[in-house]
Amino acid sequence: MRDIIITLIVFGSLPVIFKRPWFGIVMWVWISVMNPHRLSWGFAYSYPFAAIIGAVTLVTLVLTKDDKKLPRSPIIWALIAFSFWMCVTTLFAFFPEASFEMLKVALKTIMMTIVTIMLIKKKEHIFAVAWTLVGSLAYYGVKGGIFTISSGGSSMVWGPEGSYIEGNNEVALAFITIIPIMYFLALSYNHKWFKRGMYMAMALCGLAALGSYSRGALVGMVAMLCFMWWKSPKKVLTGTIMLLLVPAGIVFMPAKWSQRMDTINTYQQDDSAMGRINAWKMATNLALDRPLVGGGYEVWNGATFRRYSDNPEDMHAAHSIYFQALGEHGFVGLGLYLALAFLTMRRCAWIVKATAGRDDLKWAGNLATMVQVSMLGFGVGGAFLSLVYYDVPYYLMALVVCTGYIVENTLKAEAGQGKTRQREQKRMPIVQPASTMPT
Repeated sequence: MRDIIITLIVFGSLPVIFKRPWFGIVMWVWISVMNPHRLSWGFAYSYPFAAIIGAVTLVTLVLTKDDKKLPRSPIIWALIAFSFWMCVTTLFAFFPEASFEMLKVALKTIMMTIVTIMLIKKKEHIFAVAWTLVGSLAYYGVKGGIFTISSGGSSMVWGPEGSYIEGNNEVALAFITIIPIMYFLALSYNHKWFKRGMYMAMALCGLAALGSYSRGALVGMVAMLCFMWWKSPKKVLTGTIMLLLVPAGIVFMPAKWSQRMDTINTYQQDDSAMGRINAWKMATNLALDRPLVGGGYEVWNGATFRRYSDNPEDMHAAHSIYFQALGEHGFVGLGLYLALAFLTMRRCAWIVKATAGRDDLKWAGNLATMVQVSMLGFGVGGAFLSLVYYDVPYYLMALVVCTGYIVENTLKAEAGQGKTRQREQKRMPIVQPASTMPT
């Protein structure tokens, strides 16, 4: 039954995409982030829904007469430069075949990020994508939070099978990244029960992150919550909610959860933590040997560890977005990846400043602020996970570019109207009042 429903939704959306190309981005985000087909058990499980939606969206992008110009943004240039450099490092990769396969996955994400920027031009489009991101991940977060409560926190929360966020660590970071966007939506509507429902969903997503038993996610959550409180326009309300829910969530978790989190302070005695450090040292040694191009994709194997690791027998994945970028793409690749984050945060800061005191653009300032919170949470939690090519941060970057484009155009239009009024006032003839003196 699920297979049929998903198939009907996807194929039923194709005529809508032909009429409204931006809706193809909504469908693409839904399929790529939520992976609803992975919830089925039949033919839909491995059916290429994403390829179909992507192909139709690209065709409509070519055919549409709507505005599809890329805004002038350094974020776009950094995206293009990063994708170009990934192609270069693949040419010099240790394992060309495996690297080429991974390159296709990474380029697909970046290509659809750029297509998103080309097609999303209006406020309602941005809200549609934001809602899709929230719905896609909150489904697992709310479900995971309820599961954590029902199991007393004794069972681990996992993500959808066959996706980027299948692992417990990865799905926890996804929840952390999406909670600020949920808060943005809560700020955007005045309905009392909607706000309460969204706050409850945020709490369940946070509880699901705790239920993942991810230590990196816990560190990322602490950083995200602190920054979220600092950036929140309602600090008293936000702080009160955090003071009530966060300690309650931690106390609720069983003793084995606390014991696992305590290993953060005693990482020298934890094999998993030391394995990650060994992988980071390997990535550093590799990059020092090949500073420009690194080793290419899929270098986290025995051959590379034997060549560059202090402990060749302790092989691990990168377990860090920073060391993953460094080991696979060298210092240049790491620099471009960090530049993407810096430029996005800077653009968010500009949007917040430009929209200050503007009720009509308040939504843009709130979104930019919450994207900053999301990026911080991802940046801290991602320090312990191999998620350089995880698509949600790229879609958030795209929303920042699109939001900045709308804000810029609004401000320019108003400035143009002001100049027009000034010119009209200068052209008006000066009428002298009639004399009231007697002749």
